[in-house]
Amino acid sequence: MDYRKLGNSGTIVSELTLGTMTFGSEADETTSHAILDTFFEHGGTFIDTADVYSAGVSETIIGHWLESHPTEAAQAVIATKGRFPMGTGPNDVGLSRRHLRTALDASLTRLGVEHIDLYQMHAWDALTPLDETLTFLNDAVTAGKIGYYGFSNYLGWQLTKAVHRAIALHLAPPVTLQPQYSLLVRDIEHEVVPAALDAGIGLLPWSPLGGGWLTGKYKRDEAPTGASRLGENPTRGMEAWEARNADPRTWDVLSVVQATAQDHDATASQVAIAWLLEQPAVTSVILGARTVDQLVDNLGASGLGLSTADVLALNDASAPRVDEYPYGTAGVAQRNRKLEGGR
Repeated sequence: MDYRKLGNSGTIVSELTLGTMTFGSEADETTSHAILDTFFEHGGTFIDTADVYSAGVSETIIGHWLESHPTEAAQAVIATKGRFPMGTGPNDVGLSRRHLRTALDASLTRLGVEHIDLYQMHAWDALTPLDETLTFLNDAVTAGKIGYYGFSNYLGWQLTKAVHRAIALHLAPPVTLQPQYSLLVRDIEHEVVPAALDAGIGLLPWSPLGGGWLTGKYKRDEAPTGASRLGENPTRGMEAWEARNADPRTWDVLSVVQATAQDHDATASQVAIAWLLEQPAVTSVILGARTVDQLVDNLGASGLGLSTADVLALNDASAPRVDEYPYGTAGVAQRNRKLEGGR
């Protein structure tokens, strides 16, 4: 396992993160603890969760494991999130000072810790003034309840606005952003990635396997069945079967992923994750696993070492669709000013 800086902070984390959305839902506590054991045995240190994962059960499971593994707990970097409803009242949701105070204290209790390394805002809140959220987070840093803060699912302008409001108010700056990002979902490269690079923000991509599509387990025009996410629910969210199966780009991407995997004696999942590790601004890629075997396979992406030619082939096959302007070739040519004559 290799290690990287957590965004623009001085904290070091493993280049692969253990995502724990499955804990308490698709993985019981015994399985979840086995997944944590395996992750740390392979050199992992970075754990990501959220208060809404299994309605707090994910954090509780992690807390029990940390308590029983003091040596590993001393090296663990813990990230969680707040924003979504954990109750039914009007103040049980959002990024207000009132809700975040309650949410943060509840997460600390469930995790059984006095300090959370990275506290993330799970999504933008259009109702709460941004300054209110940022001052709360700065106060939490000052109080020692959190080390750093970041965002999840923010657009480029939202990230940039938050960065510059923190600067203007002389507050602790954000260090990370958690976006959806994979070979099948690259639209963030238009605005979010440039905004992150401009601010020195580290990206923590979620759904690196496109909801299971990039594992190579699905076949064209053969609806999935059995114990997989789409087998159990083919209309599931953004990765729903019908739309992606009907899109030729999906199968073009998978063809190159599988050919690259064969060249490296690797799995399709490992190639997809390794590609993300090569992308600008990426700090650590979040892995979601329901079983130890799934996790072990994904961990094989570390050190896979894609060549420049591999990355370019994957880039070409997965290039996001854009109009000629402003994100297509005409827009790129207009923005790319270069000195002439070497001056």
